[in-house]
Amino acid sequence: MATPRGIDLRTFTHIDILQPQTAGFLGTVAQGYPPLEGDAALFVEVSPGMDINRVTDVVLKATSCTPGMQIVERRYGALELHHRDQGQVRAAGEAIQRELGFTVQDRLKPKIMSEQIIRGVTGHHSLLVNRFRHGNLLRETTSLYVLEVHPAGYALLATNEAEKAAQIDVLEFISFGAFGRVYLGGGEAEIDEAAKAAINALRAVTGRENNSNEASG
Repeated sequence: MATPRGIDLRTFTHIDILQPQTAGFLGTVAQGYPPLEGDAALFVEVSPGMDINRVTDVVLKATSCTPGMQIVERRYGALELHHRDQGQVRAAGEAIQRELGFTVQDRLKPKIMSEQIIRGVTGHHSLLVNRFRHGNLLRETTSLYVLEVHPAGYALLATNEAEKAAQIDVLEFISFGAFGRVYLGGGEAEIDEAAKAAINALRAVTGRENNSNEASG
């Protein structure tokens, strides 16, 4: 469902306190201004992709928030912004809604496409994961948690809440494109707790039902 100005709101989510590894990971992959541990953040994803420029323009003129990443693809555009003051981040979200004519309930609910825990990872498997990860290393014999979510932007929320709940290693998360992916490593009990926190956070997000053809595979 598009807003009155023709923008389809896919993801709109606040992060209250960025956790150390999640913030550090964003600093590794972001081409904008990296966030710091403890910052509040807002992640917005829209379609068509070029319209994310309008979103960026609104928040930078209305608040003192800093953009960490702006990704413009043909179909989807994503923006992550942050500030030490949660009030500034909330104000950014309000400015976007006011200017572009939507509410939080216009966003898509996250849909969990798949999730799995692999226990006692073998050495060669850990090497494969470590080849593409931008975060911490996956260690042999530990557990690996993999999550795929639609829309992609909710991967950031899932990762941050997982790290908040347990002592795990953030290996990789992809929060743009058609689907979001999360890779976490750690001890068996810790991964169980992290997985539970990630799923609970996604299920708590309100919005319009996610019945898109894309999400149905």
